[in-house]
Amino acid sequence: MLENEQVEEIILTLDDKLSKTISVLEEDFSAIRAGRANPHILDKVMVDYYGAMTPVSQTSNISVQEGRCLVIAPWDMSLLKGIEKAIQTSNIGINPTNDGKVIRLVFPELTEERRKDLCKQIKRMGEDAKVAERNIRRDAMDGLKKLKNDKTLSEDEYAAYEKDVEKMVSDAVAKIDGVVSAKEKEILTI
Repeated sequence: MLENEQVEEIILTLDDKLSKTISVLEEDFSAIRAGRANPHILDKVMVDYYGAMTPVSQTSNISVQEGRCLVIAPWDMSLLKGIEKAIQTSNIGINPTNDGKVIRLVFPELTEERRKDLCKQIKRMGEDAKVAERNIRRDAMDGLKKLKNDKTLSEDEYAAYEKDVEKMVSDAVAKIDGVVSAKEKEILTI
């Protein structure tokens, strides 16, 4: 399809960056709690593990009990206080309870007001992802314009590739809209 290596590289880079933007958004959404216990909420919580900052998930067994309670059982009991402190200083909004053997995180039911706030946050994150997609599109278009100005691409080729870029970006934006609406639905479901 693409006979020009420079154009092919621009298109492949565009596709890769668009995919990564959606992946990052989905990863960020996994940390938003919806009233149910979700071990991914701890993905960015780091604890000092023998001098190295390590994610809690790599130092402990994390399990869900009764849908609304996370149980964190460290493999090394000396980490118990450190994990508790790391959870308190992170901004996940849940206070841990430590019984000397495990740490429990009980997820409270979300109020309607909190659900609406989370939906606003989700929409804002979706808009930020769309802005990132548009910036990626701009970079690809700049690369194509440079090739057109260098006479590597004809006007017709440039117009065709421009349509391809626009289609790829609009497909990616549609995926973002789908991810945002799915997360909103999850949050609003009681």
